[in-house]
Amino acid sequence: MTYLPAFIIGAFGALTVFMSSSVIFDLFGIRAKEGNFVPFIVWTNFFAGWAYLAAAYGFVTRQKWTAKLLGTFVVVLLVAFVALKMHIHAGGLYEERTVKAMMFRMTVTAVFAAIAYFTINKKKRTDED
Repeated sequence: MTYLPAFIIGAFGALTVFMSSSVIFDLFGIRAKEGNFVPFIVWTNFFAGWAYLAAAYGFVTRQKWTAKLLGTFVVVLLVAFVALKMHIHAGGLYEERTVKAMMFRMTVTAVFAAIAYFTINKKKRTDED
C-alpha cells in the first residue's frame, strides 16, 4: 500500500526540485518563463521538494517520521503562504498561479501526511499491540 504514495510523492518531489532549482539557478530559461516569481516561495518549494523525496523513502521503508516530516512541511508551506499574502498585500509582484499552486501544494502535502499517518503510524501501532 505504501509503494503507490511513495511513487506519487517521489515524482512530485523530483518535479518540484527540478522546477524550483531551474528557477533558482536560471536553468533552461525557465526563470524568464516564470514571470513575477517570488523568491522565498521558490526556495520554500525547493526545500519541500527534497522533503517529498525523503518522504518517498519513508513510505517505502515504512518510517514513522514520514508523517511528521510531511506535517512539518504543511506548517512550513502555511507560513510561506501567509508571507506570500503579506507580500501581495504590500504591493509585491507575483503571479496568480503562485497562489493557486501554493494552495494545491499545501493540500497535497496534508493529504500525504495523513496517508503516511494512517498507513505507517497506525499500522505500526496495531502491529505493536
